[in-house]
Parts: sequence; C-alpha cells; structure tokens
Amino acid sequence: MSDNIYSTEVCQKALNLLQSKLNGKLLTHLNSCVRCGLCADSCHYYLSEKSPKHIPGQKVEVLSSIYRRHFTLQGKIFPFLFGAKKMNADSIEKLKEAAYCSCTMCGRCASHCSVGVDIPYLVRFSRSLLYEMGTVPKGLKSTADLALNTGNNMGISREDLTDTLKWLEEDLQMEVNDPHAKIPLNEKGVNILYTLNPREPKFFPLSISAMAKIFYAAGEKWTISTQTFDVTNYTYFEGNEKGMIELAERLDSEIVNLESKILALGECGHGYRAYRWESPVLLGKDFSAKTLSIIEIMADYIREGKIKLDPNKNQKITTLHDPCNLVRNGGVIEEQRYILKNAVSNFIEMTPNRENNYCCGGGGGQLSISENTEKRIKAGKIKAEQIKKTGAKVVATPCHNCIDQLMELNHKYQLGVEIKTIGEIVADALVI
Repeated sequence: MSDNIYSTEVCQKALNLLQSKLNGKLLTHLNSCVRCGLCADSCHYYLSEKSPKHIPGQKVEVLSSIYRRHFTLQGKIFPFLFGAKKMNADSIEKLKEAAYCSCTMCGRCASHCSVGVDIPYLVRFSRSLLYEMGTVPKGLKSTADLALNTGNNMGISREDLTDTLKWLEEDLQMEVNDPHAKIPLNEKGVNILYTLNPREPKFFPLSISAMAKIFYAAGEKWTISTQTFDVTNYTYFEGNEKGMIELAERLDSEIVNLESKILALGECGHGYRAYRWESPVLLGKDFSAKTLSIIEIMADYIREGKIKLDPNKNQKITTLHDPCNLVRNGGVIEEQRYILKNAVSNFIEMTPNRENNYCCGGGGGQLSISENTEKRIKAGKIKAEQIKKTGAKVVATPCHNCIDQLMELNHKYQLGVEIKTIGEIVADALVI
C-alpha cells in the first residue's frame, strides 16, 4: 500500500489524538511490557497459528513503537536503537492487522501478563486511532453506521419489529393458554425496560419468545421499546467514542421517557460491557435506571421463587461457554451457573472456565469483518476442542455473538451440539 493512501494530514490527526490521550494510564501500559512472552499461550489466535505477530505483547508493540518515535526523545534521535517506527503506510497496516484482524480484545492475555499490561485497552486505543484515519474494516464500519443511522445494527424498521413482536405475542398466548399474555411495547412506568440483540427479531425470534415466557411466569411488569431496543454497540468495536456516547445517550433518554426502573440488558457480552461499565464513564454519570444483565435478573427470579423450574425437562448433557465481555470483563460469573444447575439435570463445566475460559473467536466485531472469516474460524478451534472434551450435547451461552460463532464452529468442526441461550434453556424448564 502506498504512502499516499494515508496522507500527512490523516496521520497527524491520529497523532494528535494519541498526544491528547497520553495520560498516566496510557503511558504506563505503553511502557510496561517486558517482552517475556508469557501472554502468548493465553491467546487463541497464537495457539491456532504460532506466529510472532499473534503474541499479544507484539500486537501492542506496534502502537508503542509509534509512540516512541513521535513522543520520546530517544525514539526521535535513535529510532532504530529503540524500536521506534514512524506513522506511515507500513506501520498503519501493521497496526490495523494487530488491532482489527488478530484480536477480539477478550482480555485473557491481560489476566496472564506478568506485569499487568492492559493489552485489550491498548488494542482498543489503537482502533480509536485507526477510526480517526478512516481505516475501520468495511463490514464493521457499516454495522456501526447502521446502528447510528437507524437505531439498530440490522436496520430493522419500527413497523417490522412491531409486526414480529405481535405474532410472537400470539404464539405466547397459545403456549401458556392465556389470551391476556403480552409482549408489552413502549409501556410507561413499568419495572423493566428489556433490550434485544437485533439478530433476535431478524433470525432468532425464539430467544424473544423464551424471555417473554419467563417474564410471564415471573409476573413481571416489563416492556420493549420499538424506538431504542438494541443492546449491541458496535461503535465500541470500531473505536468510535463519540458514537458510543450517542448510542448510550439515546438509550438513557428512552429510560427516562418510559420511566423504567431497571434497564435489562439482553444476552450480549459486549452490550453488557459497553452499557454497564464503559458508557457511564464516557457519559460522566450512571444510567437513569439500575442496569443489570438479564442473566442476573433470571437468577434472582429463581432465588426468590418467582419462577419454578424442572431440570428434568432438560436432560441432555449441557456445558457453558463464558462470553469474555460478560465474565472476564464484566464480572457476571456465577449467576449463569446457578441458573443452569437449576434448569438442567446434567451440567458439566469446560476446562478451563470462568475468567480463564478461552474466547470463542466471535468477539471484538470479528463477525462483521468478512475478510477475517477464515482466521476467525481457525482461531476458534481451541474452543471447539474444549466443547468436544466435555461430551456435551448442548452448549449454553448468554451472548448472541458467541452463539453465531459457536454455530459456525459446530458446523466446521462437526461438534454435533445444540447452541442455546440461557433464556431458552430456562424457558424449556419452566413449570407454569
């Protein structure tokens, strides 16, 4: 790629952003890597292809080298001696490869770093520089833009969403034999505002049906907004901080508009992280309602006796895949285990699990970056091997991005398993 693709003006814009963010946290992580290599075996990309470029420490070295060349005296005077690289077409392409093409920002490497370097934080910052230069992969950018322009990442119209939810409501009424059972839309003053992954109304409507059945059994007062319902936030993946703030403000405005008490985030790992932890920092305030994962809410329903489950209704051996952003980066760890132990008769853990679990390979926006498909599926082989070793027939996971990736791994590596959300498993076990 020629240098004129990235003009001096474009490069300077990114360097200005880097300079403006050189606070204590960024400087600490840029300067702390001791190149011990202990992070290598923590990365599913490296384990699938043992190339030096896949070592997590090497991925962030690209950003560090640019920092040294432009913002340290040693790097300016002796660039070769200090491994300092100028911001140009070559370094930008290497930065793009490291940030978008061989990292899901899963955080497992940071957990195994000998000195505590927050590698995903540096990768995400690299993405923010690349976003400033207009070098976001086409599929990821179009997905994020669609959410900003239409209100959801699949461009579903309010009319289509309403039609889908109305026929799902009719199915719910037949299933529970109650003509008054509802999927409430845009209702004010109820307890829970429930958000969806747009893939649910588009491709996985049974996930919505499952949660509607659970809410019905619990006697919950809840609603779905047809205006602002998307639990995902792909601007988080592309490095677009302003976009993240805009989507968060829209969601908070809808909380206020509908006078909701609880914002229930649907089964989406990055959606939970983006809205539960990242957005309040960017907004400088908490959301206007208590923010919880639907996993936390379902666990409370069971503890409080609001729903009754019969685990014998789910007799197949079931294992659990831990979404990185919900578990390692979000802190929701034991709730899904508590749910499954009450909802299935034969639950078995993967090894390793919880915070130490391997990424499935579908995070970090990878599912929307078509040019990375082969690499993504290859990097998911370690997850496929984890599943095989359990002997499970059902894989449960509280994240639709993970579900999409696991479905592809199921096909590629002939796992012969069913992939389900936690809500679907709970709904199957309900005693009404």
